[in-house]
Amino acid sequence: MKLKLPERRRFLRIDIPLKIRLISGDRVDETTTKNISPVGLRFELDRELNESKPLSISLYLPSSERPVHLNARVIWQTRTSLEDKAPYDIGAEITEIDDKDKNPFLKYLCDLLYSSTYKART
Repeated sequence: MKLKLPERRRFLRIDIPLKIRLISGDRVDETTTKNISPVGLRFELDRELNESKPLSISLYLPSSERPVHLNARVIWQTRTSLEDKAPYDIGAEITEIDDKDKNPFLKYLCDLLYSSTYKART
């Protein structure tokens, strides 16, 4: 018999590739998200990030002309495989979103949830 453990996540993750630009220290990287929620995001990068340095992230939503600006911190990171040059899979917690960007960000997430729920019913 398999016991199913309760879900520890507070928010549903939405699997969607969104372009992000992140600044960590003096480095700038561009990549795409693997998934996103109201409190965090997951992405892949070709290098390890310094977990003590905050991240400044610009998130590009298809529904907006300008990016959403947020701050985040690395919660976990692991190599995607055992190969030496394998990229890192990184989970980051959103620590702050610019006030002007909160509504467009949350509306976009809600629209995604509603559309995926509607599609699942039909």
